[in-house]
Amino acid sequence: MACVLGLVRRAGLTLVALALGGVGAAGAADTEGMVSATEIRIGMVNAQTGPAAALGQGMLAGAQAVFKEVNARGGVHGRKILLRVADDAYEPDQTVEQTLKMVQDDQVLALFGFVGTPTVNAVLPLLAELDVPLVGVFSGAQSLRRPLVRQVFNVRASYDDETEALVQELMRAGAKRIAVVYQNDGFGIAVLSGTERALKKRGVAVHASGSFQRNTVAIRMALSTMVEQQPDAVVLAGPYAPVAAFIKQARALGVTARFATVSFVGTESLLTRLGDEGTGVLISQVVPFPSDTSLAIARDCSRVLEQRADEPLGFVNFEGCISARLLVGALERAGPALTREALTKSLEAMDRVDLGGVKMTLSALDHQATNNVFLTQIVDGKITKLK
Repeated sequence: MACVLGLVRRAGLTLVALALGGVGAAGAADTEGMVSATEIRIGMVNAQTGPAAALGQGMLAGAQAVFKEVNARGGVHGRKILLRVADDAYEPDQTVEQTLKMVQDDQVLALFGFVGTPTVNAVLPLLAELDVPLVGVFSGAQSLRRPLVRQVFNVRASYDDETEALVQELMRAGAKRIAVVYQNDGFGIAVLSGTERALKKRGVAVHASGSFQRNTVAIRMALSTMVEQQPDAVVLAGPYAPVAAFIKQARALGVTARFATVSFVGTESLLTRLGDEGTGVLISQVVPFPSDTSLAIARDCSRVLEQRADEPLGFVNFEGCISARLLVGALERAGPALTREALTKSLEAMDRVDLGGVKMTLSALDHQATNNVFLTQIVDGKITKLK
């Protein structure tokens, strides 16, 4: 019932804002104010506070570093990129409210770097109504990919891609009883569904499952299920705070399963919270290893993060950097007569674009630029490539 009320509230908020703000289909095509002779306005709404804040902050750092460098070189066709940022604390209602403000008050040309499946799912009707492109979502949910959402451009692989890689590795290592503990929302359900599909391909089913609520570390019920069921491996779907809490408490209670999680966890933040207790945890990534200096994109993002953000390259800000490089490339290809439609068509024409060792393709029929997945694990308090 609460879920239904939430949907009604969000739908009502959108309709009221559209009616009172005078923004409609005609306004969607009008880019006056969004692009001037000197600037291009881009909007970012994600978690800058709360238990998932490191994810939003990482995406912001990676993107802002790129935009600062582009602006220092004269911008895109003589226009500086102005990034507007708002905090939704990883709560969907806040995402809707702040996105409406971005579109109506800040008059952004496009949106960028949103974090989370439930948050982005909440604004999909708004994006469709106003035809506002959203680039580089920090989510791998199928709901943002199939059926195709014309306004959403995904840079990263899907959770189906990630869970396929995790299940393959876990079973290769001997796991037969694989369980799932997931955040009880669109994100967690997407990871659960991906794990179920990967296991079904191999003739088995999820051994057991448990869930917890978003923006909490209330993992007791899921933990008791795992203690009772004693799986060989557990796929965890959540940000770093509840995932770290679960792993620590499970180990303390004698759960011997191997733990695995998807990229959304926030690898560096998880590592900080787990320390040596994280040894053996398997983490799927959607960007290459940050220290892989054989890749020009890793060298580029490492340099720009150090120079423009004064922080080392990690998995989350690396994704922010890569996504920003893709957006800048699309803005440049769209030409001086920049509109939302021109940007959308420019993105859909990016065929086998090489961003320095990472190749990406977008088209009118496919808005997922890459399906690359890289496996890592924690060993003695450090993140290592899985050999």
